[in-house]
Amino acid sequence: MKKTDLEKNKAKQIVSSMRGGATPDRYGQGAATAFDKREQRKRDQALGLVPFACKLDSELIAQLHAAATEQALPMNELVAALLRKGLANN
Repeated sequence: MKKTDLEKNKAKQIVSSMRGGATPDRYGQGAATAFDKREQRKRDQALGLVPFACKLDSELIAQLHAAATEQALPMNELVAALLRKGLANN
């Protein structure tokens, strides 16, 4: 290999290592907290939570986001509460 090829490979490694880092929150808040998906999955399983995906209308999603911010609740808790209330009415 030529010296220029070695330097190009070093540069590619540096660039890929820079891109691989986690993006910090706004202004670096929470940059120290590492998000580990395995740990989150284990916590969710311990709580008995199961992922549930569905497709909803964008207007309905906007209403859900507005209600979540108004009530200062996470989206998961708001949807769970609404589903329980709706199922109780049936």
